[in-house]
Amino acid sequence: MIERAARTTPAEALGAALSAEYAAIYAYGPIGVRLSGAARTSARQAEAAHRRRRDALVMQLSTSGATVPPDHAGYALPFPITDRASALRLAVEVEERTAAHWRAALAATTGSDRDQALDALLDYAVRATRWRRTAGVTPLTVPFPGRPT
Repeated sequence: MIERAARTTPAEALGAALSAEYAAIYAYGPIGVRLSGAARTSARQAEAAHRRRRDALVMQLSTSGATVPPDHAGYALPFPITDRASALRLAVEVEERTAAHWRAALAATTGSDRDQALDALLDYAVRATRWRRTAGVTPLTVPFPGRPT
């Protein structure tokens, strides 16, 4: 017997993406502290982009009557951020993880919500590539952004 996964509603998928945005914003604090110059500027711009997307999602979900997931006071980082290299590694991971949530939203959404999910996926895939380049990581790109390797 084949079991099928429960379908995610558009509101649930967008709520999960919102939770990913909260976590990304939190992560950019420790990332930015360990960077300087152009990399720090890029981290600030990335954080601002996640904040804009978060704000838009909060407004969208609340005006549609959907549940807005709460932000948490803190989030567990996957590893300690002790230097520039670990900060860049986390920046790549943040963008990849957030892209994964938006990739999942593609399957659950239609119309303008799907366009929104695709825009976010593309934005974060490009940003992850830029962070890989800054970190000197190869390959610079991944075959399917937002999909586990």
